Amino acid sequence: MAKSNANSGGASVLEEEAADLYRPPASRSTDGRTTADPDDGAGEPFLRARRRVPVRRGLLPVWAQSGWGKLAFGGVVLAMLGLIAALILATRSFLDHDPRFRIESAASIQTLGNSQLSRAELLSVFGSDIGRNLFFVPLAKRRAELEQIPWVREATVMRVLPNQLRAAIQERTPIAFVEVHGRIELADADGVILTMTPQQMAARHYSFPVVRGVNPADPPAIRAARMQMYQRFVAELDATGEHISAQLSEVDLSDPDDVRATVPSNRSDLLLHFGQEDFLARWHNYQAHVAQWEQQYPHLASIDLRYEHEVVLKMAGDPGTNPGARTEAKSATKPAAKPDRAEAQPAHATAAVARNAKAPARKPPAAKHPAQSHVPGKNPQGKGQESPAKPHAARSVDQSTNQGAA
Repeated sequence: MAKSNANSGGASVLEEEAADLYRPPASRSTDGRTTADPDDGAGEPFLRARRRVPVRRGLLPVWAQSGWGKLAFGGVVLAMLGLIAALILATRSFLDHDPRFRIESAASIQTLGNSQLSRAELLSVFGSDIGRNLFFVPLAKRRAELEQIPWVREATVMRVLPNQLRAAIQERTPIAFVEVHGRIELADADGVILTMTPQQMAARHYSFPVVRGVNPADPPAIRAARMQMYQRFVAELDATGEHISAQLSEVDLSDPDDVRATVPSNRSDLLLHFGQEDFLARWHNYQAHVAQWEQQYPHLASIDLRYEHEVVLKMAGDPGTNPGARTEAKSATKPAAKPDRAEAQPAHATAAVARNAKAPARKPPAAKHPAQSHVPGKNPQGKGQESPAKPHAARSVDQSTNQGAA
């Protein structure tokens, strides 16, 4: 009995300790609220033990946080950096000195896109690269040297492993002839002067007007602007498919406000003033009346088409008697106003104003111009002798019914 009591006493002690460790969960009421156990005198809720989370401080591992550990970690890092640097140097030395990357001859240089330039002209840029390692060739410098050639518009240079270079260029396209120091050269849309021998020009069958006013000494912006005007002029003339530009022998762009073109005629070349707009309409006006004008004025040298309802016809003196008159007619500048009066015409060339609008003929006042006559080439004094030293001014009306001038 004593033994059993002892055992029972021990069991009761264990049960009491377990009861102290275990607390039943709080009960829930019908409205969802949690209530404490009524038997629990303290009324404290059940609390779980907190778990400690280890916090890592710093980037170094635990073994490197001590003094000797830091020294050891630094040594490992330096060894790795040294190994990487050694690998880089070894790779560079291999690429720089390995004979498989050496450009042996000109056959290792590829050229693409050249039709006007020869291969030899392009290879002259790479003359110092023969025998050099492929990775020692300055690509940017070679590209700039290629683009210094006037015919090259754009260039690209690249390496082709193991030992080749590739140079691809885009050449300029000539669109006009230009006269430079007495020689005929070519020009592209940007006004860049392109040199070519006459034999090469003949072999390529170039057929362009000669453009004046584009000089190599002018800034590139000015040359480009004038060539843009030339392209607009030619494009407008050829807009209907008539290829009118093929009839032009020269185009003068010296005056940005007046595009002047020289065209062949029955007797001599005619200088036409087109201004800076309505090129096609003014050309059609010229074509519709040029035969009548040439028949009426045998010494016709220049036609100014810039006015809306009239044209200005400028005459040249007789050949061999007044050579300065023809020069004056070719270099006539833009007038400041419409020439409604005969005295507004140039003093060194016989001139006539032809009105396209229908209007009755009007004679110039004899009192104001006693020395002028409407008959070109005759002496104004009525003696019937030639007077080349004094050009005359005449006025005529061009009727649409092809009537004669008054």
